[in-house]
Amino acid sequence: MLKMTTRPMQPHDHPLLEDFLYHAIFVPPGEAMPPRGLIFAPEIYVYIKGFGGKDDTGVVAEAGGKVVGAAWARIIPAYGHLDEDTPELAISILPEYRGQGIGTDLMRHLFTLLRQRGYARTSLSVQQDNPAVRFYQRLGYVITQEKLDHAGHEDYIMVKTLDKE
Repeated sequence: MLKMTTRPMQPHDHPLLEDFLYHAIFVPPGEAMPPRGLIFAPEIYVYIKGFGGKDDTGVVAEAGGKVVGAAWARIIPAYGHLDEDTPELAISILPEYRGQGIGTDLMRHLFTLLRQRGYARTSLSVQQDNPAVRFYQRLGYVITQEKLDHAGHEDYIMVKTLDKE
């Protein structure tokens, strides 16, 4: 079993967010990863640009002294934005560490931090054909709307009330 720890994100972790943003991109089976430069498109880079502000919260997972996963939330004008009181969540696990429970640990830790900061709910945007939809539903997210993203993919906007586990 992988020995892993989850902790609040620190300023020295912020530069890692570019890698995690890239690995958060959903790539359907059989397709190649897009060029890394895609993350610098304004509608994507907004998820990490200037991270560390008053409305930004994050956690990381470490295994063997290496950060292998990150989950973060911020109030930004992005795909899953609802209002100025609801942070939008993003999560990313390095590919070789997926399927080991790291995502669940990260999300639960982040939910705790968001509750402590007084947030009542969190939102996210996910492509409808992404298997992560089921993961989010297991964690209490519900689909609240469907819309197209910047590339024409069909996305769900999902919301979780934070007073529920």
